Amino acid sequence: MDYQNKLVLAPMVRVGTLSFRMLAAEYGADITYGEEIIDHKFVKCERRINVAYGTTEFVEKGMDNVVFSTCEEERNRVVFQMGTSDAVRALKAAEIVCNDVATVDINMGCPKAFSIQGGMGAALLSKPELIHDILATLKRNLDVPVTCKIRLLKSPADTVELARRIEKLGVPALAVHGRKIADRPRDPAKWDEIADVVAALSIPVIANGDVLEYDDFSRIKTATGAASVMVARGAMWNASIFSPKGKSQWEDVKKKYLRKSILWNNDVKSTKYTIKEMIAHHSCLELPEGKSINKADTLEDLARFYGLEDYFWTVKNIGPLTHDLHHVL
Repeated sequence: MDYQNKLVLAPMVRVGTLSFRMLAAEYGADITYGEEIIDHKFVKCERRINVAYGTTEFVEKGMDNVVFSTCEEERNRVVFQMGTSDAVRALKAAEIVCNDVATVDINMGCPKAFSIQGGMGAALLSKPELIHDILATLKRNLDVPVTCKIRLLKSPADTVELARRIEKLGVPALAVHGRKIADRPRDPAKWDEIADVVAALSIPVIANGDVLEYDDFSRIKTATGAASVMVARGAMWNASIFSPKGKSQWEDVKKKYLRKSILWNNDVKSTKYTIKEMIAHHSCLELPEGKSINKADTLEDLARFYGLEDYFWTVKNIGPLTHDLHHVL
């Protein structure tokens, strides 16, 4: 994968499913990260082909719970991001999915209690030996690129030191979120500290933090010298942020996202969560629209509310082996 001058969709829990990744790519995202998947859960999954929807699904054995879904169309741009605290378990999980994705990425930046307490995410930042063990094990045994995403440490010097250690392991790129563990989204991202990392490394750095408009892609690149730029909340609120033509109306993006969710059979809980995040940012969940979303139990309910019932049944009625995606797009 080429990491120069790319617009990158960040990993976002409950948001970065196949339907949202395909939407972001349609608007111009070059690389799309899936939501973080915990290795404990993924090692219990088995791969299956869903012919009706044209997808490759990874489903918990003995259950019908789809943990990760992808398709051939995104094969060369999708990044499978994993939460792990163990090299052997990480490898076992990665081996299940590595032939269906472009890259395997290790989450080393999530500051949430669940990740920290499990020794995953940002907990790894203080364990360079474990980082070495995980990345070295994956690189030695996988044929796909292995990368990681970190956030800032307590001092710029500490961040640079860790980044250099990671670079020596042979990763092709490093994503850096310009906030520290204690920082919240409302705290400004420290682009200057990302610049310190860029200056110290020879591999491409993907800069992440406070990219909320299309112009911010060039602003953060100029400020940091990063090779590529990653966006999270800005894309969640309006995926057309990736378009050089300018943002589309968020209401139009919202309905387009629902169409993608129907087309790719997205989980209704994930779909509702993402739509509610859009509404909460641009409008108010206490208005009738938000209350209707809360009451919806199925994708059909959402389609009916948004006037997409005919589209829903068009997708549903296309049988296995004749799923013409271009017909229903």
